[in-house]
Amino acid sequence: MKRVRSSFRFLYVVVAFMAACVSAAEPLFETENIFPPGDKHCHSSSIVECSDGSLLTCWFYGSGERTAADVVVQGSRLLSGSKSWTPVFQMADTPEFPDCNPMLFIDKSDRVWMFWITVLAERWECSQLTYRRAASSAGNGAPDWNWQGVINLKPTDEFGKMLEARFEELGGEEEMWSEYAKPYQRMLIEAASDPYKRQTGWMTRTQPIVLPSGRILLPLYSDGFNVSLMGISDDDGNIWKPSLPIVGLGPIQPAIVQRKDGTVVAYCRDSGGKPNRVMMATSKDDGLTWSAATDTDIPNPGSSLEVISLNDGTWLMICNDTEKGRHRLTIMLSNDEGKTWPTKRTVEPSDSEGRSFGYPSMIQTRDGNIHLTYSYSSTSGRCIRHCVLNKEWILGK
Repeated sequence: MKRVRSSFRFLYVVVAFMAACVSAAEPLFETENIFPPGDKHCHSSSIVECSDGSLLTCWFYGSGERTAADVVVQGSRLLSGSKSWTPVFQMADTPEFPDCNPMLFIDKSDRVWMFWITVLAERWECSQLTYRRAASSAGNGAPDWNWQGVINLKPTDEFGKMLEARFEELGGEEEMWSEYAKPYQRMLIEAASDPYKRQTGWMTRTQPIVLPSGRILLPLYSDGFNVSLMGISDDDGNIWKPSLPIVGLGPIQPAIVQRKDGTVVAYCRDSGGKPNRVMMATSKDDGLTWSAATDTDIPNPGSSLEVISLNDGTWLMICNDTEKGRHRLTIMLSNDEGKTWPTKRTVEPSDSEGRSFGYPSMIQTRDGNIHLTYSYSSTSGRCIRHCVLNKEWILGK
């Protein structure tokens, strides 16, 4: 009995020592430009951690956005143990068409996916949802793509019925607009009766999540309808179907996370009228149907954001917490699964030089650190910036 008790005491001491080491971690905060600032437009980055410990990121780059035929998808890696990113390499190019909004994802088989949109007719609402896939995420350059395809989604008539039901629930605001709608609600409902409009223009921005069931939820949005939905796959990405829409007064670019009770929460960019706030919707059936999107109390200037759940259950949000302008980037922490966000720390502060920071992507790596990439603009040019930090820095310890 004494020997057993001694073993338990030893185990307790080891666990306590390890916990003390973790809690005693020094605050970490570092930023760097992935490549030197230049004159070209570079935007909408995404970052993942690969099986070999490298970080892989991508973004779109060119002379503009939807009307610029020279826009391509570029990328870079931060190899394990390295202090600098590799030279920029090309990830995708559809000749004579803009390639925008790339998003990276690594599945359970270590296949790396890149989802993006090829813009047709120079219009967001005509975008084609495209993907590439490689058998392994490991490497020192661009993934060795061995498959490419187009994801076609087929929303049914229920799409329009949900639009109408949610608009009735929320009450009208006819002063808003989208590409298909001036005045707003009546014309959106009419547009939803057109199968072509329902099936085209679904765009990527934020990272997918995998639910405990294995279901993949790929967040998508439409500038045509000014709503969002999920691309849903229950067979590891072979077949995709659409959820019903996330409807509100302009909820786009949803960032999604799941609560312990199974509820999926979507935080959306506000592309509607004042007050400019992050919008939120929830799903109780693994992303198939969604509540109406309503305002939170978090400011949003019409800019993308990202939300993740850390290994310890803490939620993090990275966003422009302003009502106008992308001149400040702030990270927020929630200990109650998004009900409140009391802890905030500025990652990139406002200054007199008019710098801007936008469209962040965020992950937690296996070592517990948090990595961000985001668009960066200053008087010296534009680039994609990388930031690494830890929870201790956020808490100010």
